[in-house]
Amino acid sequence: MKAAVVYYSQSGNTKFVAERMAQILEADLIPLTPKKEYPDSGFKKFLWGGKSAMMGEKPALEPYAFHAQQYDTVVLGTPVWAGTIAPPLRSFIAENKKVLQGKAVALFACCSGGPGKVMEKAKKVLGLDTLLAELILIDPKDKPTPEKEAHIAAFCHKLKD
Repeated sequence: MKAAVVYYSQSGNTKFVAERMAQILEADLIPLTPKKEYPDSGFKKFLWGGKSAMMGEKPALEPYAFHAQQYDTVVLGTPVWAGTIAPPLRSFIAENKKVLQGKAVALFACCSGGPGKVMEKAKKVLGLDTLLAELILIDPKDKPTPEKEAHIAAFCHKLKD
């Protein structure tokens, strides 16, 4: 199995998990960076990010190296914004939707509060009925626990089966 872990992270929690998964899976790590960064603190962080997520915006991304033909499995990682995927991941999906539908796709999401319906909304954006694996973690970098590490390992193990 050749895998890619494609993710967007603002506060570092999603990056933390993406790096761990890439290590376990021996996968390529592909970070997504919007051309115009979102505010990362204060009221503007929640106002701008939440509005952008709720409106389904797809910001322009910096160039990234994703060559779909190289991968059997694609793991997508996102923070949860307003109960849905972050806009940079939405952009990636829009740019690669056709090729993603021919791959085994898994999704993990990181949040500080409730995840809302992030998995259902992600499947709708992807145009998929099911995902190979799903994982939601609350503050994995900021509040690490052996249980969270075990969930990451189990998620990766499911991908290898």
